[in-house]
Amino acid sequence: MLATESEGATHRLSSDSNPLESFPQPGYIPTPPPLPLRRKSDEDPPWSGWDVVMITGVAIASMIVFEAAVTFVAKLLVYKNLPLLAVAQIPELALLAQLLIYAAIFGAMFATVAVKAGKFWQPVSWQWPSQWLVFLLGGALLYFALLGVSQLLPVPKHLPIDRFFKTAREAALMSVLATALAPLMEELFFRGFLYPVLARRLGVMASIFLTGAAFGIVHGAQLGYSWPVLIIFVVGLALTIVRAITKSVAASFLVHVGYNGTLSLLMYVVTGGFRHLEKLNQ
Repeated sequence: MLATESEGATHRLSSDSNPLESFPQPGYIPTPPPLPLRRKSDEDPPWSGWDVVMITGVAIASMIVFEAAVTFVAKLLVYKNLPLLAVAQIPELALLAQLLIYAAIFGAMFATVAVKAGKFWQPVSWQWPSQWLVFLLGGALLYFALLGVSQLLPVPKHLPIDRFFKTAREAALMSVLATALAPLMEELFFRGFLYPVLARRLGVMASIFLTGAAFGIVHGAQLGYSWPVLIIFVVGLALTIVRAITKSVAASFLVHVGYNGTLSLLMYVVTGGFRHLEKLNQ
């Protein structure tokens, strides 16, 4: 019995393996283990960085074209006796041009996604959160949290954006734009288009920082590239963090609406329904 088992073991050893094969042979060079890969984001949009560059180009071109077109048409048809530069400074015309610019940008984004994915809202991660009120309140809390910080910064008394708050009508139009349309377009571009492309290539943390920085820079002209841009940068970081965690642009949109809406509501209350706009500079 023992001999049979021994013979069987010997047979299996000789037929299945060679003990010498487990030792390195002369001239053998071991293969180093593969290096650990950098952890990548799970973002994988159907568009590329070049598509984002293209949409940015559309935004810049539409700014030049529509601002000039609105100014010239208004000069020819309505403000015939005003100098062209004075017409260009009329806030209502600037807001009209902004609406046209937004339309061009949205058209470029929609066409890009529709061609590459066959649909729009789902690829840009527009998932409406069930607890939407929480995100709105989160935007309001973010505003009050940063309000204390802004009091410590050397904010200039007069900023370029102040020209939209000279009359009650201008202030009301600007508030509606800032509360509804601007958050939609900015979230679609920065958190819907730009962030996932950066995250796919650079990872989450670097993309949050870069998206927040781009968000602040875009608002720089309105704020005279002064210290308030730092606050906008922090807001951009917060909005991108919400987008990264929830995987939802709709969630960051709601936070954005809550932030801007709180600012507009406080301005409305402080100025007595925009009737005493001089209080904004006190």
